[in-house]
Amino acid sequence: MRRVEQNGLCYYQFESWPDIKQGIFTRSGGVSAAPWDSLNMGGNVGDEPAAVRENHERMYGALGLNGGRVCTVWQVHSADTVIANGPVRGRRWLALADGMVTDRPDTPLTMRFADCTPLLFYDPVRGVIGIAHAGWRGTVQGVGANTVRTMMQAYGCKPADIRAGIGPSIGPASYQVGEEVVAAVQAYFGTTDGLIRRDPADGSAYLNLWEANRRDLQRVGVEQIEIAGLCTAERTDEFFSHRAEKGRTGRFGAVLSL
Repeated sequence: MRRVEQNGLCYYQFESWPDIKQGIFTRSGGVSAAPWDSLNMGGNVGDEPAAVRENHERMYGALGLNGGRVCTVWQVHSADTVIANGPVRGRRWLALADGMVTDRPDTPLTMRFADCTPLLFYDPVRGVIGIAHAGWRGTVQGVGANTVRTMMQAYGCKPADIRAGIGPSIGPASYQVGEEVVAAVQAYFGTTDGLIRRDPADGSAYLNLWEANRRDLQRVGVEQIEIAGLCTAERTDEFFSHRAEKGRTGRFGAVLSL
């Protein structure tokens, strides 16, 4: 990924997508006080609403996006994906879901993260974008694959044309999980090889969300996949991490627009 610094803000962009506006923002350059310092995008974590609104405006301004046309969802750790044609009047979110797609110009899609995986999608042939939120629950329900299928069904996208980006999230060395997660990975992927690592000292399990989502996207035919390889739990200087900061933290934003 390419790292960009602008007016005190810092964000990352997928390098193979030069012709759309996109960014995964760090926690820097906002107005929120600790422990949400400073570019917190989460409106339900205890931060001041006015600060969160200002942070959003700064994010949209950095990319020259129309904040009045932004679409988002109420994230619920599902595989549900919705089509975004524009904001819903009188409500800040479109639906309870964890994926969005659109072919509408000037219709930014945004979500919030703090260890879960941002998945961004772009089909330059059909002119379609998408975004998904993939924690372990979403991953083993196939939220990434379902976002691709929605692009195919709604807009006629071909998986081989779709570019996918797997953004910063908790990495395989930091994401210790319970046996219920191991069982869910086995059930969805048919194996845990390359997805679950066991600590040789105590047998505890660690999940590789990056590889799991890469594999999920490959199974539906996506070939162009860029992985950020940035661990949020190891990089709390740049990203919010629910795990590393014991739940007392903010949410960083990801946004893209045609």
